[in-house]
Amino acid sequence: MSFQNNHDVKILYMGTPAMSAEVLTALLAADFKVIGLVCQEDKPLGRDKVAEVVPTKAVALAHQIPVFQPHKIRLDFEFAKTLDFDVIVTMAYGQIIPQGLLDLAKVGCVNLHGSLLPKYRGAAPIQRAIMAGEKETGVTLMEMVAAMDAGRMYDKISFPLLPEDNYTSACKKIADAASTIIVKDLLAYANKSLEGEEQKEKDVTIANKIKPEDEHLPLFLSSEGAWNYVRGLSEEPGAYVLLNDKKLKITKARVENHDVIRAVGEVIPNKKKLLVQFYDGQLSLDEVQLEGKKKMDAASFLNGAHLSDHVLVK
Repeated sequence: MSFQNNHDVKILYMGTPAMSAEVLTALLAADFKVIGLVCQEDKPLGRDKVAEVVPTKAVALAHQIPVFQPHKIRLDFEFAKTLDFDVIVTMAYGQIIPQGLLDLAKVGCVNLHGSLLPKYRGAAPIQRAIMAGEKETGVTLMEMVAAMDAGRMYDKISFPLLPEDNYTSACKKIADAASTIIVKDLLAYANKSLEGEEQKEKDVTIANKIKPEDEHLPLFLSSEGAWNYVRGLSEEPGAYVLLNDKKLKITKARVENHDVIRAVGEVIPNKKKLLVQFYDGQLSLDEVQLEGKKKMDAASFLNGAHLSDHVLVK
């Protein structure tokens, strides 16, 4: 089987969030033939629980592409047996794809993974890389196999993680890199002219899913470690500490200094800055949101909080 141009390659695309929608848009702009989209179910929002269309679905509907939203893909992929496709391309789909579905692709299946494999295999590679203080990350175009993120690597694009980057801005960079790499390589992959490189198991690290309990900022971290932790979870879901038993979400922070003058977790009195003591310095909580309140800068929060001396966060 030989493919002369992009439009000859029939794709079943699997992905859900905004960065995946950007990649889908790039494939369509490059004239690849997307014959169907598989994405997660629409999420009900607000008091009225009105279902919001997921980002990839909005793109697919605008291009008259059939959309499939199985609740559990491992139990429900019969629809795919009626489709004619050469390649499965995935980018942040959100479920583990069963081998039976992967086997339906005539040529093969590739995934756009948001890390420089073999580092950060798993569900939260972007968040975990920032939380670990990495100075660089990127996208790996990889073969899909039964084991998680363990297939051959066909290509990589890297970019720096700057001090001002957080999860939100890194997602945009990941989307741009993923769009570039898939358009560049997919025709060659379909023609089996990409050899690929096996991952070295000794270099593997795991990026575990962010669970609700992971959003609680650990106070045993260094001040820089806490800053990276906040960046890795901003803007959403947001790291938090407990202040007077209420969640105080932190969306922007920075290392203020390396002074150690109070107990770990203690709020240092300051009229305009919300400073918290860590074991090696103080973290400035620049933008916060108290449970049940709006997001605000530190000065605005302090104006209404009336914090007494020796207040501890937990």
